[in-house]
Amino acid sequence: MSQIPPPRPVERTPVDGDCPACGRAELTEYDVVGETGWTHVVKCGHCLTSARRTPAHRLGPITLLVDQL
Repeated sequence: MSQIPPPRPVERTPVDGDCPACGRAELTEYDVVGETGWTHVVKCGHCLTSARRTPAHRLGPITLLVDQL
C-alpha cells in the first residue's frame, strides 16, 4: 500500500493595497485550483475576499521542463 505524501505548503506573496471588503492591508497572491482549473488570486488574509482572479498556468505551480524551453 502506497503512502500519500504530505500536502505542499502554499506560497503566499504579500501584495500592497487594502481589501475592497474589509479595508485591511492583508492582501496576498497565490494559485488555487477549482472546478474551472488553476486560478491566480489576490485574497484578503482576514476576510478571504478575492480582490482579483485571473486564469493561471494550466498546472498551477508545477512547471514542466518542456515549458521552460
